[in-house]
Amino acid sequence: MFRQTKSVFQKLRYLSFNGQQHTWRLKSTSARERALQYQPGQKIHGFTVKEVVAVPDLFLTAVKLMHDKTGAQYLHAARDDSNNLFSVQFRTTPMDSTGVPHILEHTVLCGSEKYPCRDPFFKMLNRSLSTFMNAFTASDYTMYPFSTQNGKDFQNLLSVYLDAVFFPCLREQDFWQEGWRLENEDPTDNNSPLMFKGVVFNEMKGAFSDNERLYAQHLQNKLYPDHTYSVVSGGEPLAIPDLTWEQLKQFHATHYHPSNARFFTYGDLPLEPHLKQIQEEALSKFACIDPKTEVPSQPRWTSPKEDHVTCSPDPLAPDPNKQNTVCVSYLLGDITDAFEGLTLSLLSSLMISGPNSPFYKSLIEPKLGTDFSSVVGYDGSTKEASFSIGLQGVDEEDIERVKQIISQTIDKIIENGFEERRIEALIHKLEIQIKHQTTNFGLSLASYIASSWNHDGDPVELLQISDSVAKFRQALKENPRFLQEKVRQYFKENTHRLTLSMSPEESYLEKQAKAEEEKLQKKIEVLSDSDRKQIYEKGLELLAAQSQTQDVSCLPALKVSDIEPTIPITPVQISTAGGVPVQYCEQPTNGLVYFRALCNLNTLPEDLKVFVPLFCSVITKMGCGALDYRQQAQQMELRTGGMSVSTQVITDCNELDTYEQGILLSSSCLERNLPHMFQLWSDIFNSPHFDDEERLRVLVMQSAQELANSIAYSGHLYAMTRAGRHLTPAGDLQETFGGMEQVTFMKRTAAMADLSQIIRTLPRLKIHLFNPNNMRCAINSTPEKVSDAAAHLEGFIKDVAKNRKERKPVRPNIIEKPINPLDDNGPRRKLISEPTFHPCPMKTFFQMPFPVNFVSESIRAVPFSHKDYASLCILARMMTAKFLHGEIREKGGAYGGGAKIGGGLFTFYSYRDPNTVQTLSAFGNGIEWAKSGKFTQQDIDEAKLSVFSAVDSPVAPADKGMGQFLSGVTDEMKQSHRQRLFAVDHKNLVDVAERYLSAGQKTCGVAILGPENDVIKKDPSWIIK
Repeated sequence: MFRQTKSVFQKLRYLSFNGQQHTWRLKSTSARERALQYQPGQKIHGFTVKEVVAVPDLFLTAVKLMHDKTGAQYLHAARDDSNNLFSVQFRTTPMDSTGVPHILEHTVLCGSEKYPCRDPFFKMLNRSLSTFMNAFTASDYTMYPFSTQNGKDFQNLLSVYLDAVFFPCLREQDFWQEGWRLENEDPTDNNSPLMFKGVVFNEMKGAFSDNERLYAQHLQNKLYPDHTYSVVSGGEPLAIPDLTWEQLKQFHATHYHPSNARFFTYGDLPLEPHLKQIQEEALSKFACIDPKTEVPSQPRWTSPKEDHVTCSPDPLAPDPNKQNTVCVSYLLGDITDAFEGLTLSLLSSLMISGPNSPFYKSLIEPKLGTDFSSVVGYDGSTKEASFSIGLQGVDEEDIERVKQIISQTIDKIIENGFEERRIEALIHKLEIQIKHQTTNFGLSLASYIASSWNHDGDPVELLQISDSVAKFRQALKENPRFLQEKVRQYFKENTHRLTLSMSPEESYLEKQAKAEEEKLQKKIEVLSDSDRKQIYEKGLELLAAQSQTQDVSCLPALKVSDIEPTIPITPVQISTAGGVPVQYCEQPTNGLVYFRALCNLNTLPEDLKVFVPLFCSVITKMGCGALDYRQQAQQMELRTGGMSVSTQVITDCNELDTYEQGILLSSSCLERNLPHMFQLWSDIFNSPHFDDEERLRVLVMQSAQELANSIAYSGHLYAMTRAGRHLTPAGDLQETFGGMEQVTFMKRTAAMADLSQIIRTLPRLKIHLFNPNNMRCAINSTPEKVSDAAAHLEGFIKDVAKNRKERKPVRPNIIEKPINPLDDNGPRRKLISEPTFHPCPMKTFFQMPFPVNFVSESIRAVPFSHKDYASLCILARMMTAKFLHGEIREKGGAYGGGAKIGGGLFTFYSYRDPNTVQTLSAFGNGIEWAKSGKFTQQDIDEAKLSVFSAVDSPVAPADKGMGQFLSGVTDEMKQSHRQRLFAVDHKNLVDVAERYLSAGQKTCGVAILGPENDVIKKDPSWIIK
């Protein structure tokens, strides 16, 4: 997987700073305390301890070690979190755009000395209870992380990962499959035309069909033109076919060596067994080398530069005439200086984040563009950081003006500095991010330290965030102009800056296709008859290898008996506040309080439904009560961890044609800020501001632009939503709220010259949505704070009581269900039932400016509590692993594909796929394969492990009890589902394949997003959009 990393601040957003603590008090011999007993200089299994540091902010102890023989670096973060993580990263510095580090990342996972079967990586997904398994190629490092809550599983995965990276097979056949190959379009017909195929080849074609991604790549290549950052580490599609198998093996030999490696482990498992296993299975077999992979500093320019690139036009852009991007990028200092990095990251947020920031005021509010450019703010993912500022959705005539505004804004910042309250709000945001707990903390830490450590920065220093914050406060105290001087130094007086513009070109895709065709013809014209024969034979060999049943007995595996038979119970209390039902859940939230409220839409007129997502996105951003939108944003930053509203469509867990429709309010705050948070919600309920047309236009344009940009990346989700549209009543509403229908609605809204109709509509929505009669709430907090939170919630309900109105539901069939299924007399939730609903089959094709497709087919199945749901869960996993992965990715060359069940629908999908019709027949063949029963008990057990690793993935304290609050799924229902999963057998799987999938094909929904398609155009059964 290819990734571009973000700034410290954006990375911090994904950091949970206090993982699962399974007991209220830390056990006396906690992992943190045990690790404090190590001493610098101590020798352990071939390693020497260099440093031991307690990091109380993050509730961890850091132990830094070095491997004596190879010089490999090692960091262990001991923390009382059962979700243990391992990662190894190598500095990978390619000097061309063939994508060698990326193709190598794919190929090392295709088999190794100890595990020579094809694709142990994907096989292990089904033989483990991992909570995360993946690999990433960044611009200058490649990282291999996994996490699991099971100690035996950790050893198994560590063994597979170590063997993969240090002793891979790197077979030529795997290089063809994962990288690129010349092959007959139909490998079984040697008269069919030759074409380029390969997983990474198609992945990168898909990646570069995303204009935001394309722009970011150009910007980096041109700002750092002198070394590894001037090339595309993921692979430029037209350069990928220049890579040879020999070059791939050579790159592995020089870069994948312990002397060029950094190991990171995290969690509550003891350190010594990790060191012992890594030493015995890998490091003891190597000597020290000088890998010569350092990245030199980029020579500085003496004067600024300008450049221009082109991209494909976006048919969904809010304004087709405004599709230019322009941005100024500045080269900053070395990222290994942790304090300077934090300072620049905070400075970047002050300059661009939220409506009070100077660049928001000067660039976004004059509506010169739809949103900031895709690359914006501080980026610390390269050896020397950069800062970028610019706009997308700009008219060509305004480009010069944008450049002028950027330099004027910098002058203004140097003159005026920043308000103290904004700096306080920013530090408060950091405090909340440090206290907020997520479930993948180890992975967030690994990503957070990766770039700096990669260039020999000190990872421990990066973890000591509060030391840097204290130093930051001190610097401001000593010199009130501290930040202004940084702005002068890095922006005003910096001659190493690049202004890059990008404009759409009508013939862009044609040119790309033509260039690929020319590249192909060049390769073909030098082929002799015997070369062609060899290509055909190799194609057949690869097809045969892909079709062969694998012997995976060499791979370690957990057994189904290793899975916990029961789930831990999450106690919740249900009561009322001012007549509104409330669920309380006591959790170790580390001093934060989490609030949610679900308001149903049952009284909302049908014609207003399509406006609900827009209402949700603007309601917390237009101002409220006595606050204008700037003051509101400031208060939210100072007093909360964020306030948001989103749409919810919840399929009932018992009835497929019954669902709940609503909006979900979410916010969190430090305990001391409870009154402020609820005051903000009261003002939003009682007196939201809707009348500022200028502000609304900014928000509408941003929203429309974000939706248009999301398709290249999430096309499979749009295809899946559309495929399910006519199969359940909830499916239709999901398409309205989050499908292509919403994308086109927002494009139309952004194009309106006059938004007064929208301004008149929003208050109509508010009357129906913010009605306490249709509301239920949930609070997650520490036991000490529950009564306090309850009192403030009661005050909020009283404050908004004037919004209470008995209104008639729009749909006649409203059914009520108890919020607590065990208490029939308690508070109730109101669902919509459509007993006469008839599903109807429909095939929709959306023509898009991409060179790849997103394909989906959806079949009506059963809801969560149905006895067959568990069998369909196992079947979806097994079909994905044992059939669809081979057909869609290995043979078809798509980046991904599979089957899943949810919302009562069984859905097939593919991602960045060169095929359409072929993929649809693979879905059909998958059903035939399942019906034929050609799978073993081992296949079923592996699917069970994979399903349980998702079912049992850790849940953050903020989210405990949410399943019951939103969907009415209690712990008892989850336990029954669990028992049904354990009980699934061969007969059940063949039976559900026949009864649901085979029978359901007659009324299935199909959707494809992709480039022009002649076969589909000629087929009258398709609707073309």
